[in-house]
Amino acid sequence: MTQSTYDVVVIGAGPVGENVADGVVKGGLTVAIVESELVGGECSYWACMPTKALLREAAALRAVRDLPGANAAVTGELDPAAVLARRDGFASHWRDDGQVAWLHSAGIVLVRGVGRISATRTVEVAGADGHTTVLTARHAVVVATGSSARIPHVPGLADAAPWTSREAASAQAVPGRLAIIGGGVVGAEMATAYAALGSQVTMIARDGLLPTVESFASDLVAERLKAQGVTLHLRTEPEDVHRDEAGTVHVRLADGTTFDVDEVLVATGRTPNTTTIGLDQVGLTPGDWLRVDGSLRVIGSDGTPVGDGWLYAAGDVNHRALLTHQGKYQARALGETLVARATGKPVDLAPWGRHAATADDRAVSQVVFTDPEIASVGHTVASAEAAGLRVRAVEYDLGAVAGASLHADGYTGRAGMIVDEDRKVIVGFTAVGPDVAELLHAGTVAITAEVPIDRLWHAVPAYPTVSEIWLRLLETYGRTA
Repeated sequence: MTQSTYDVVVIGAGPVGENVADGVVKGGLTVAIVESELVGGECSYWACMPTKALLREAAALRAVRDLPGANAAVTGELDPAAVLARRDGFASHWRDDGQVAWLHSAGIVLVRGVGRISATRTVEVAGADGHTTVLTARHAVVVATGSSARIPHVPGLADAAPWTSREAASAQAVPGRLAIIGGGVVGAEMATAYAALGSQVTMIARDGLLPTVESFASDLVAERLKAQGVTLHLRTEPEDVHRDEAGTVHVRLADGTTFDVDEVLVATGRTPNTTTIGLDQVGLTPGDWLRVDGSLRVIGSDGTPVGDGWLYAAGDVNHRALLTHQGKYQARALGETLVARATGKPVDLAPWGRHAATADDRAVSQVVFTDPEIASVGHTVASAEAAGLRVRAVEYDLGAVAGASLHADGYTGRAGMIVDEDRKVIVGFTAVGPDVAELLHAGTVAITAEVPIDRLWHAVPAYPTVSEIWLRLLETYGRTA
């Protein structure tokens, strides 16, 4: 057994844990980070980077084919083997040497193994070789263990060896027939990717396709998926799934539909990686999401910090916003908070204070890399109304903007903004269309800064760019006010 003491101990070396540790070290504290899998986490090897690599080349090919002169130069089809090979590169061939080297260069101590809270400010790490390391934190322990795919309780499904997002992101061959259970972001993106790679894709989406985005956006994605040959079974769910001895997966739906596929991907949500980290030692329930306060301290059911406030949680595990960029945002704020508290400096938790992670409530941005892309930030109409805001929404045909018609022949898309009528500020923005991701940060800045509508009239978009959509939305809002 080895024992060591550091100012902060972080459990989980994904992008969130890495950013917490980096912030702590830059603030002059010592830190150890614990990881049982690959340093770099889900995003680096099984999510953000490899999945977007799977999607990118098909998107580029579609863009070329929407321009007649460029299309004339296209002489072949997508090469699935080349796509998978490029994807492997973005996943670093599932080796973490580069990430480990970065940790060392940043002054962060890596401890390999399964970390478990065993006492106040204490983490025991069980190494693969049977060696135990006991880490004691002078100031804080941070849980940044992320989440894993949730497998629903469907008869036969678990025994059918289903894919999760990990297998979909790392597959070394393209299945001829693929069923996807779930209509959220992962399901929609993987349907887009594998249809382009040559799979016959069938989607089963109990709650509909992309149910949390504006309907004008999800409807366009549904139309395009159907045009790509994807079969959509909406408002139903699997009733039985089983894989036979030959490897074929047989699926029966609640509405009586049956079909056979080669692989089945489950994309029905996430579950927190908190089962084995010792939550019972601090009076919490293993397997639960962790509740946190404004400074990301873990709190109990009574709303007070666990123990004397030494335990923190950042990223997916606190269930505030299950997105890598939001987790990293939390991590940056938390790193500075830990340094401030350790050195006796004031902690600024004002609504937009330096140490507050308020964007998780007000300005969460997200891109769904489907065909077409969906870019959104802040509220949808439904969520704004549920929050009690008095809002008005306006929409505009994105294809009617001059920059869009230059971008691609037959550009099809739409954009909408949501205005809080009491404060006259934008609280939500959604765009759907080719390459709309690059429009998103303007909306994020407007919502975060609470820029008054009257002031936005003076933010003049360059002509001819797709960003002129902001002017058109303002004109639409102004004409009907």
